[in-house]
Amino acid sequence: RIVCSKLCPLYATNLQIFTVDYVIFVMLLVASAGIGLYYAFSGGRQRTTQEFLLADRSMRCLPVSLSLLATFQSAVAILGAPSEIYTHGTQYWFLGCSYFLGLLIPAHVFIPVFYRLHLSSAYQYLELRFSKSVRICGTVTFIFQMVIYMGVVLYAPALALNAVTGFDLWGAVLAMGLVCTLYTALGGLKAVIWTDVFQTIVMFAGQLAVIVVGTHQAGGIAEVWRKAQNGSRISGLDLNPDPLERHTFWTLGVGGIFLMLALYGVNQAQVQRYLSSRTEKEAIMSCYAVFPCQQIVLTLGCLMGLVIYARYGEDSPLDKGYVKSNDQMVLYFVMDVLRDLPGLPGLFVACLFSGALSTISSAFNSLATVTMEDLIKPHVRPMTEARATLLSKMLALAYGLVCLAMAYIASLMGSVLQAALSIFGMVGGPLLGLFCLGMFFPWANSTGALVGLVSGLVMAFWIGIGSFVSRMSASVPPVINATVIPDVGNMTTAVMTTLITPKTRPSGVQALYSLSYMWYSAHNSATVVVVGLLVSFLTGPWKEKELNPGTIYPVLGNLLFFLPQRYREKLCCVTPLEDNVSHLNATNQYPVSNTAFLLPL
Repeated sequence: RIVCSKLCPLYATNLQIFTVDYVIFVMLLVASAGIGLYYAFSGGRQRTTQEFLLADRSMRCLPVSLSLLATFQSAVAILGAPSEIYTHGTQYWFLGCSYFLGLLIPAHVFIPVFYRLHLSSAYQYLELRFSKSVRICGTVTFIFQMVIYMGVVLYAPALALNAVTGFDLWGAVLAMGLVCTLYTALGGLKAVIWTDVFQTIVMFAGQLAVIVVGTHQAGGIAEVWRKAQNGSRISGLDLNPDPLERHTFWTLGVGGIFLMLALYGVNQAQVQRYLSSRTEKEAIMSCYAVFPCQQIVLTLGCLMGLVIYARYGEDSPLDKGYVKSNDQMVLYFVMDVLRDLPGLPGLFVACLFSGALSTISSAFNSLATVTMEDLIKPHVRPMTEARATLLSKMLALAYGLVCLAMAYIASLMGSVLQAALSIFGMVGGPLLGLFCLGMFFPWANSTGALVGLVSGLVMAFWIGIGSFVSRMSASVPPVINATVIPDVGNMTTAVMTTLITPKTRPSGVQALYSLSYMWYSAHNSATVVVVGLLVSFLTGPWKEKELNPGTIYPVLGNLLFFLPQRYREKLCCVTPLEDNVSHLNATNQYPVSNTAFLLPL
């Protein structure tokens, strides 16, 4: 209580609240661990890799959709959305316009391809389409991306909570890390999905409680809206096409589509949930169900930001020195508003850490899957199912320990932490470009794919790191908002969201460094596709008949339907399509025959 009094007097006014909040936080951890233990000792008891890694392909639409939502609705995202709205207004809400195509395309393009190939890892597709070397490069890139992501998403919310409330920093980190590792390693994907469902409910409840109480204290929703309008926080439709502007309709509504595709189209954590569905139809419906849920999440973030503004106006707790960064301001507001309501601060803390748990557990499971399916199985002699399952569980456990180590490293990084945060966002675009190159362009070959991926990663890191260094070394320090992309949950693109475009329009390389973070995914994926195609044509494009059927989605054939057949064949736009499905062989690595995996028109 003494520590809390020093760090946040608001919170230390009532010891009963402090105790109740701890109890609610512990209940969250116990319930999450209980779900994992239940699935560890029930049903098939996770005795096969099919059950452990893919939930025996038996999941229904609703739990899969809520798990899809929770996977990238991280704790820092919960802190970031209200802070973004409070600081810059509601322009960010137009990101919701990107959700339609950002989820419709995965539902009708990526899911049919992945599901009908009966894959366990999204990167198995890269071997079927290109070569084993492309598959390994894609897998290693994903592992690098997620390992960094895990440590940051575990440490950042605990640091914010500690700074505002005195909540024990490493106690929270260790408790979350160990509990998450326990239920992921024991219960497999079923446990991960059902804990995601539970944690999603807790996230909604925590945000709603803060919004309802805060709105009531502000004098009602009409008063909140009036104050926001008077403070110029209600943004209109900004149709400025300048790609250097941080947030406009085009950067959010169009650039956001590519960000959504990177998250919901080709990311292994999401693909694994699609593949766990009972049928392809249920996988598609789960993707559809995410759309209204994402809109609700975005709306809740916007409302909380407006309620914070209604309470503090321009008199920000950050300006007064009560907190050191904008992500801490949301927690300060919560403790300020709910300090006289026992249990509700604890509910929001549970909401915060539910976001962290759901994200980290998804990372553990997806990393164990790609390591097992892409790096171990193809390179070792066939092993028994029991041994493979045990090894998968050990991998999940190992990644849990790696997560704790990364959280410790994140605590030592200091200002370099922002550079580490940006890596996650910089990797997503090139991976999206690699999958698009394979699915939509039949003449792309393996060499083009490798060179394209490397070019996309080099471009991404050049722009991302160059932008960070150039702004930090500028004579006038930039305004920094240490939060993240709120709704989509891609919290490690923080640096991209935080660096605000200077008033004077830059030129040359500086203009490239000033590109809006919402265009990063589109720019980097386009680099992969363009370079990949050029290299493919220079080194000898593949012919359509040389490809594994089912690895190409006939988008060009559909778009160029008006051309004569002979021209479409020359353009490699005619993919023979049949409505039949064939399974992979026992190793789940290679097609049984050259007529397998055909997609319907």
